[in-house]
Amino acid sequence: MLSEKSTATVRATLPAVGAAIGTITERFYERLFAARPDLLRDLFNRGNQAAGLQKQALAGSIAAFATHLVDHPDDRPDVMLNRIAHKHASLGVTAGQYETVHRHLFAAIAEVLGDGVTAEVAEAWDEVYWLMANALIAIEARLYAERGVLAGDVWREWTVAGRTEETATCATFRLRPADGAPAPAFRAGQYVSVQVQLPDGARQIRQYSLSSAPGGELRSITVKRVQGEPDGEVSGHLHTHLREGDRLRVSAPYGDLVLDTGEAPLLLASAGIGCTPMVSMLGQLAAAGHRAPVTVVHADRSPGEHALREAHTALTAELPDAAAHFWYETPEAGHPAERTGLVDLTHVPVASGTRAYLCGPLPFMRAVRTQLLAKGVRAADVHYEVFGPDLWLAQD
Repeated sequence: MLSEKSTATVRATLPAVGAAIGTITERFYERLFAARPDLLRDLFNRGNQAAGLQKQALAGSIAAFATHLVDHPDDRPDVMLNRIAHKHASLGVTAGQYETVHRHLFAAIAEVLGDGVTAEVAEAWDEVYWLMANALIAIEARLYAERGVLAGDVWREWTVAGRTEETATCATFRLRPADGAPAPAFRAGQYVSVQVQLPDGARQIRQYSLSSAPGGELRSITVKRVQGEPDGEVSGHLHTHLREGDRLRVSAPYGDLVLDTGEAPLLLASAGIGCTPMVSMLGQLAAAGHRAPVTVVHADRSPGEHALREAHTALTAELPDAAAHFWYETPEAGHPAERTGLVDLTHVPVASGTRAYLCGPLPFMRAVRTQLLAKGVRAADVHYEVFGPDLWLAQD
């Protein structure tokens, strides 16, 4: 995919670019938001920007893509590209925005690397950028077409049909399309973007997994209230202001962590609010009369903080060959002592050929993935979802 001339140049300059990529992406965002403050206000997550997470994710994806082009010239990293494209589609990203990114990114590269950016180097990295950008544009175009929407036109008004307080910090909002049209179909494990207007006029966006099973007229999202500003400004707004009858701007569903309902044994592992896509998956399996083995693993601070605990337990019980294993840092009386603290799969049976789905904080997913690989699960059969920028992209 990358020309021979550019491959040699990228290979030679990759160490220098890789070493400076964090500084480059930081300068890129500074330039971008100075020129287009509306993007920080209405598109980018201000919490991720403040924490530097988006910068890390961008740097990791560019470095990973360039490295892949050099090391594997005959293919492309589709897992990474699909993950990014689904996120972009849920935000309504359009092809023209890649031109804006290109302009400010290459200005940042020139500024940071200075005389090291010769015409030959600029040409080679320009080729890298457009190979990645055009691949994403094509995937996003397909995702929009599959939803039957124009590029970027993913938003609809939804009405809150009900609200349930799951825990002191988690609430489930049941939604239906405000126009009375059928709710768009989705696959268990997918998410939607939610956009709210905040007191300062910003229209901030966050993604939330659908916690209901596919099918039916309603869609549910279960939202954990995050503390702090700007990190928790959207979840705080939803918890404080959203009530039955209110309206909410919601995107079409996207996401590449979707359940394969074949005959392979399944393992669904989550921590904290990461249980939301897993409960949706369990709902789908129960509705379909799934009979293959299913192992459910969840970790939380305490039973009282385990959102959707009743559904997590009841849906597992509906399956004929399923078992739930819950770990709590502070368990209730009678809870098995061996399931106190961090998840330890030593005594959890994991059948040969298991397909695993993980969702939760990165340290949790890394630990569970390591244990699954040690138990013989293939790396290709371990799938994961990250809430927020995917800092794991360069590792998989």
